This record gives sequence, structure tokens and C-alpha cells, in this order.
Amino acid sequence: MSERDEFSWNTMVAGYAHSGRLFEAKQLFGVVPRKSSITWSSLISGYCRCGSEAEAFQLFCQMQYEGQKPSQFTLGSLLTMCASNALLSRGEQIHGYAIKTLFDKNGFVNTGLVDMYAKCNRILQAQCLFEAASDRQSHILWTAMVTGYAQNNDGLNAIKCFQDMKAEGVEPNQFTFPSVLTACAAVPASNFGAQVHGCIIRSGFEANVFVESALVDMYAKCGDLKSARIALETMEVDDVVSWNSMIVGCVRQGFEEEALLLFKKMHARGMDLDDFTYPSVLNSYASTGDMGNAKSVHCLIVKTGFEPYMLVSNALVDMYAKGADLLSAFKVFNSMIGRDVISWTSLVTGLAHNNSHEEAIKLFCEMRLAGISPDQIVTASILSACAELTVLQFGQQVHANFIKSGLKSTLSVDNSLVAMYAKCGCIEDANRVFNSMTIRDVITWTALIVGYAQNGKGKDSLAVYHKMIARGTKPDFITFIGLLFACSHAGLVDQGLHYFESMDKVYGIKPGPDHYACMIDLLGRSGKMEEAKKLLNQMDVEPDATVWKALLGACRVHRNLELAERAARALFELEPQNAMPYVMLSNIYSAAGFWENASGIRRLMKERGISKEPGCSWIETNSNVHTFMSEDRNHPMTDQIYSKIDEIMIKIKAAGYVPDLNFALHDVDEEVRELGLAYHSEKLAVAFGLVLLPQGAPIRIYKNLRVCGDCHTAMKFISRVFHCRIILRDSNCFHHFKEGTCSCGDYW
Repeated sequence: MSERDEFSWNTMVAGYAHSGRLFEAKQLFGVVPRKSSITWSSLISGYCRCGSEAEAFQLFCQMQYEGQKPSQFTLGSLLTMCASNALLSRGEQIHGYAIKTLFDKNGFVNTGLVDMYAKCNRILQAQCLFEAASDRQSHILWTAMVTGYAQNNDGLNAIKCFQDMKAEGVEPNQFTFPSVLTACAAVPASNFGAQVHGCIIRSGFEANVFVESALVDMYAKCGDLKSARIALETMEVDDVVSWNSMIVGCVRQGFEEEALLLFKKMHARGMDLDDFTYPSVLNSYASTGDMGNAKSVHCLIVKTGFEPYMLVSNALVDMYAKGADLLSAFKVFNSMIGRDVISWTSLVTGLAHNNSHEEAIKLFCEMRLAGISPDQIVTASILSACAELTVLQFGQQVHANFIKSGLKSTLSVDNSLVAMYAKCGCIEDANRVFNSMTIRDVITWTALIVGYAQNGKGKDSLAVYHKMIARGTKPDFITFIGLLFACSHAGLVDQGLHYFESMDKVYGIKPGPDHYACMIDLLGRSGKMEEAKKLLNQMDVEPDATVWKALLGACRVHRNLELAERAARALFELEPQNAMPYVMLSNIYSAAGFWENASGIRRLMKERGISKEPGCSWIETNSNVHTFMSEDRNHPMTDQIYSKIDEIMIKIKAAGYVPDLNFALHDVDEEVRELGLAYHSEKLAVAFGLVLLPQGAPIRIYKNLRVCGDCHTAMKFISRVFHCRIILRDSNCFHHFKEGTCSCGDYW
């Protein structure tokens, strides 16, 4: 066969192989009269291009078996496939072969090895090969190393490598520049990126669409939206990737309106929108709350056929969930063919943020049953839901599973853990998580400040606050709510006044209704009713329901009928269907012996169709929740519970307990009133706990309303007489009863 014939055969095999027509290439290869290393390499290269790992390596072995020596191009094709598909073990086999055959000294093969190791996340091996290379003047080798560092999130070394490349006189090209610009975006290093921009102009690559796109992306990610816009507007071609980068940059910087304008321009220009364009736009609509236009974009997504794309569907779920349109979020979610952790996370997080905490936990359980492992984002959200529902056991399970997962904890997860344990009455566990954290922000400190306050440890809250200030963390709006709450629940009047004044004077934070409510509560419950009234009249903002409730609560403690009536009337107008002010005013009248006035308030409630929320207490054992109402006899263990109540009453009376009939707010016989007190829901829950729980185990009770004074006194006696620890959370705070005392110091 002539040399020309051999060339023709090889050209035809290569042509079929490179165009992806592997069946024809292999058939033709089978009838080639004389197969050279070029023939073999052409076919192997075709299989490598298509990612056919098994066939490519089988041909590689067969080639050697038939006596043909692979060339540098054969090894290069195999290494490119290994790099593209992250086939590390296969790449290492080729490396071993290269060492045995001395091909590792070949610049082309060495560059392929550097690229392969870098793309397989073995950047140190890539670096060793790069530094040992004999030919350091190849721009391809340098580009592979710069790209490797950038792809392995080592932006600083990518920049340094680029600087070394320039120092050694090797000129970068259209492939080098995008990689170093990606590194600048990741660091971020906008000043160096601007210098690279200058190099691009001097090198004549400013018209390359890939380089231009990388410039827009770099400036946008570095927050220099002005330069990004200039780079975008000077592009000769409308590149969708560049426009996407600009939109994402605007969204990240909080310029949602700008992002939406860019999207409208893209659409007006007839650009081919892709599955990266829509998520950023939907995120913008979620931030602006413009659900009307968001639904129009959803229609466009359906028309253009992008709804089945995972990125787009996830963004739709997230957008509807953030917009509180949970029905639409569920519709999109349920229509998805496949769901990943982001799909589930978006919906679970949306439910949690919209106060549908129970539904969030149920969906989280469905997610686990579907075999989806939770990530840090959904873990943080579900822990927040556990905190709001005070479901300690479930929260502990989530915490344990997160530790077992091996995922690295994040600040949001740690913050949620601190809040969850604090809100579930486990302040020691909250403190342990806090102390284990290496990074803390104002949310972390605030969670612990509020946690101590809610658990009756106001002075500890203040200590944490001072430690936070000493560490250089500035308090925010929420921090002061927690701090003033702590003061109000510990009777720390002077400290509360000091912190309240420092808000505006020291930190420039204008007090809101919640801050005024805490101060009025602090002053009122300390007996300084005139000062509370004065502060109310001097408020810079209009008093809301929270403020009037605080005043009404203070009136309940000090039985100030005049102010109580004023606060109640205000609440009747602000929250006409809320039973709380009616009930509280009725109770104040009853406690003062004004039975007719109390009856009149109850009649008024009936006339206005307002029903009182029934008081109930619940206790969780073995993942089952047992709920009790006053004088409840529906529990399967009723006989044992009431028998235990009788035992409790006998023993605590012998220890000095005297029923406080002021909390039996009905005009009935004294004996009946005393029995009514004995069967309050929290006492039934404690009796159940004493019957069912192991001796020494803490009894955790939750109550939807404020605990009454008689039950509070009884709990102290029960904790001493029965040598148990009782943790009671009412609508206001936690009470930790132990050895006859309460953490609130009888000031709640």
C-alpha cells in the first residue's frame, strides 16, 4: 500500500471518529489494510471525545497488544477524557504508563497530566508536575495551571501563577484570560481584574466573546456594576452568558429593579433566554414581592419550554414560597419530574418562613423518606421551625443526624441550634453550642441574650451583652428587644433605662413599638405606673397592640383599673377579634371583686362573637404529645392522673402550700374554687409526668397561655416535695422549677 493510501485511510477513520459517527469509524477501521499508530489514535480520540471510557481504554490496550506504540496524541486524548469526566484512577493509569515509557518528559503529555489532575481536584499533584516541567515557555501549560487553581477555588494562587507567567515572558491567550478573571471574581480582586483588563486590551483579545463575558462576570461579582455595564455595552455580540452575569450581579448587590430592566431588554432584543436567566429574574421578583409580573414570567417559562429544567423549577418554588403563595409553590413542586435537595429546601424553608412550622417539619420528614439528605440550609430552617414549635426531641434528632452526615457546620446552622435549644428551655445546651462556635455574628449573640432572658436569667443576658460589646460586635434592633425583655423580666429598672437611652444616643437605633412595650412592661411591673404612663404619652411612634398589651399586663399585676380600662379600649379597636384584652380585663375585675363588671365584659365578648382561646398544656414523651385542658378527663390515664393530683395536693399542703383563690376567677363556693385550681391544665400535665416519666427525668411542660400565680406557687412546692425538675414554658417565658425555687425569681 502506498503512503498516500495509508494517509487516505487514516483521514477517513479520523473524519468519522471526530464527527461522532463511531459505528462507521469502527467498521472502516476494521477493513483498514495496515493500521498505524495514527489510525489507532484517530479511533481512540473519537471514543474519548464521546466520553466512551470503556471502549477507549479497551482500544488503548488492544493497540499495545497488537504491537503498536501509542503516541503523545493518543495519551493526550485519553487524558483529556479523564479530565473532562473526572476519571482520576484512569488518569493515574495513563500517568503510570507515561512514566514507564518516558512520555512524562513530553511537554504535550505533561500538560495533559497537569490539566487532568487539576480537574480531578488534585491540585497539589498538578502543581508538582507543573513545577517539574522542562519546557516552561508553553502558554498552554501555564493556562492549564492558572485554570486549575481557578477551578479549585484557589483564586490567590491562580493570580500569582498568572503574574509568574507574565514575569517569565509567556503571553496569555483567549483561554488564559477567562480563567484569571474567574479567579479575580472569586477572591474578589477587582483592582487586579482591572489590570488584567488592561492586558487584554494590549494583547488584542478585547473582542473575543469569551474574554468579554468573563470581564462582565468579574466586574459584576466584584460589585463594580458600573464597569460591568460598560463591558456589557461595548460587546459586539449579545451574549446571553454576559447578560446573565450582569443580572446576577445586580441581584446580589440588591438592585433587583436593575436586574428586571436588563431582563426586559433581553426579551425585547429577542435574545435566547436560557435556564440560567430565569432563576435570577425570579429571585428578583421574590425580593421585590411583585408576584403579578412574576406570574407573567412563569407563563413565559411555560411557553418557551423551560419549566421542566431543574434550575428553573427550583427557582419557581423558591419564588412562590418567598412570596407566601404556598399553593402555587406546591403546584410547581408536585409537577416536577425530579427533585433535588434544593427543591425540597426551597419549599421547607418557605413553609418555615411563613410560620407554617408544623407543615415544614412534615415535609422535611417526607424529604428524608424520599432519600434526600438535608444540606446546611434546610437544616437551619427546620431547626428554626423546631424552635418555634418547641419540639425539643425532634430538634435533637435533626442535630444528631446533621453531626452524623459529616457536613461542615455553617453560621446559620449554629445560630439556629443556639436559638432552638434556648427556645426549648435547654439554655445549657444553647451555651455549649455557642462556646463551640469559631465565628459569631450579632444574630448569634442576640439568640443567647434572648435565650437567657426567656429562661429567667436576665443578669446572664446582660453579661452576654457586655461580652458582645467587648468583642467588637455592634447590637442591632433585635438585640435591644432581647436586652430590654431581660431587664423587664428581672426587674432591672435602672439598667433597662440605661440601655433604652443608649439605643439612639450611642448606636443610632430608633426605638420601635417592641422596645417601648418592654420599657412599659419593665416600669409597670416594677410599680412605676406613672412613669410607664408618661413614657406611653411621649412615644415617638404610634403605640401598637404590643405596647397596650404590656400596659394591660402591668395593670393586672398592680390592679390599676383606670389604666387597664384605657389599654383594653385601645386593644378593642386595634384587634377587635382578639379575646386577650377582654379576658384580661375580666380577670382584673374579678380579682378586684367587681363580679358584675367581669360578667359585663364576658357578655360583651358573647355579643361580639369573640371566643376565648382555651387554656391548654402539653407534654411530650417518646415522640407523642399529650395535651390537657382544665379539669380534663379525656386522657386514657385519667384515673391515675387524678389520683396523682390528690397525692400532690396532700403532700404540698403539708409542706406549706396554700391555694391562692384570687386565681379562681369565678363567683362560686370556696371549696369549688379550690378544686378548680387543683385541676388546672399545667397541674394535670405535671401529674402525668410524675406518673409516666422515670424518676429524676426533667418534666417539660408547655402552656399556650400565661401560667397563673397559684400554679406557679404549686410548681415550686412540687419540685421540692417530689425532688424533680420542672421546666414550664408559658406564653411569656420559661420557668425552671428546682428544689422549691423558680428561675424567674417569682417575677414574671
